[in-house]
Parts: sequence; C-alpha cells; structure tokens
Amino acid sequence: MKYLVSACLAGHSCSYDGLPRTCAVVEKLVREGRAVPVCPECLGGLPVPRPASEIQGGTGVDVLEGRARVVNCKGDDVTGAFIRGARATLEIARKQGIQAAILKARSPSCGYGRIYDGSFKGKVKAGHGVTAALLVESGFQIFTEEDVEKEWPAYGAGCREKI
Repeated sequence: MKYLVSACLAGHSCSYDGLPRTCAVVEKLVREGRAVPVCPECLGGLPVPRPASEIQGGTGVDVLEGRARVVNCKGDDVTGAFIRGARATLEIARKQGIQAAILKARSPSCGYGRIYDGSFKGKVKAGHGVTAALLVESGFQIFTEEDVEKEWPAYGAGCREKI
C-alpha cells in the first residue's frame, strides 16, 4: 500500500514555524517509495514560515461546508488557502492511486480526530482538519504520527519531533 503523508513528518521544513516534525517511520516509507509527501498549506499558497492558524467556529468539515473559517494568530482569514490545499492534496492522492494517509496530528489541515480549538492556547477539541476532513469524505483511511508506532512497530524508531 502507498500512503500520502504530511511533508513535515517526512522531514521537510514546511510547518508553520519553518521546522520539520520528522517521523522516522514516515521518512522510511518515503525512502522506500511507499509514501508521497505533501504539505496542504504550502499547496494552498501559504509561505514558510507563516503565522500559526486554527479553525474557528467548527471543524474541517464545517470549513468545507462554509460554516467555519481558518484564521491565523494575527487575525487574518486564511480559509481559502486551506481549502485550495486540501483539494490539491486530494488530487495528488487520486493521481497516485492512494487511499490512505499518515497526517500531522492536531493540525488545522492534517489533524485527524482532534484539532486545536481555535483559541491559540494549545487546547484541543474533537474534529478533523480541513484536508483530513476532505480525505475522510473521499473514503481514505487516515492515521496520525501518534498511530504510527503501534501500526508499524517493525519500522523501529517511530516518531520524534525535532524542535
């Protein structure tokens, strides 16, 4: 099986703060040709580094349905970039025949199951980020780096953020 993976987990310096969130398992999958790294936020046109963003007024599903928005810590609405990035990510996955992803936990793009709550205070709430929501809606199986150690124990080191 081939996976779509958050590029930051593959060691790319594309997180909002310009740092990678390297996961050894994801790096290994990419090296083996079993994973395709993408950064939805960069694909949506956001720079690196960029102000931190969170979903306000709902979850990624709500953003896709026009009921919530993504706002950065400076108060700028960046919803359009998040939606563009999610759609571009889905298109890449479809072209590659991919139906599963390993995504960055709690991210407003990639978060699966839990995301930051929109207060910029490090609190989380139930829900998916914008890209994760679109992928789930499209039938993808989703994992986060937090799932990786139990799902792929044979790959070794697991995930350790390099901050």
